[in-house]
Amino acid sequence: MTITVLLADDQALVRAGFRSLLARSRDITVVGEAATGEEAVRLARGALPDVVLMDIRMPGMDGITATRRIVDGPGCRVIILTTFDTDEHVFDALRAGASGFLTKEVEPSELRRAVAAVAAGDALLSPGVTRRVLEQFAHRQGPAPVARRRLAVLTSREVDVVRLVALGLSNDEIAERLTISPFTAKTHITRSLAKLRVRDRVQLVILAYESGLVRPGG
Repeated sequence: MTITVLLADDQALVRAGFRSLLARSRDITVVGEAATGEEAVRLARGALPDVVLMDIRMPGMDGITATRRIVDGPGCRVIILTTFDTDEHVFDALRAGASGFLTKEVEPSELRRAVAAVAAGDALLSPGVTRRVLEQFAHRQGPAPVARRRLAVLTSREVDVVRLVALGLSNDEIAERLTISPFTAKTHITRSLAKLRVRDRVQLVILAYESGLVRPGG
């Protein structure tokens, strides 16, 4: 199955570079390019790509607003592109519904794997980088009471699993830590996503940090 991708970046050279890298995969096709957030939203609604590679900083509508509007529609998933992994806007983009983010210095093979993973419905969680971004946000904001109350719908075991997801553990690692099967770990995650009404593991991790379930350095 061919994965369709929309590129959104205000720099033509950056778009050309990513198009060239993705063209090396027989399973990925670039179906459009956008230089502004408004154009990205319009093309995403028309072409319905599987994945949008979205720059955060663009003239007019920024990538965060564009991401929010795109994920509200059918099917499209967004990967945020940023120059620095500590970009203060990355957290806002993830909270807006992005399925993960990559730095623009990403290796070609990693880029293609990331696109394939997100197209398959997975969240793009690089534990070290993502955790660092979220911890910086948590240091600034502190726990949010509303987020804490949302966790009340979970069982104690589901809370344990969500905490370990937020710490960057895989399903297999969670299973080993809690002495359960990987299938059971996956089931707990799926149920937690449904109860909390969040889209994927990225949104689960954000909620864990916002609620104070996981604390910076924890």
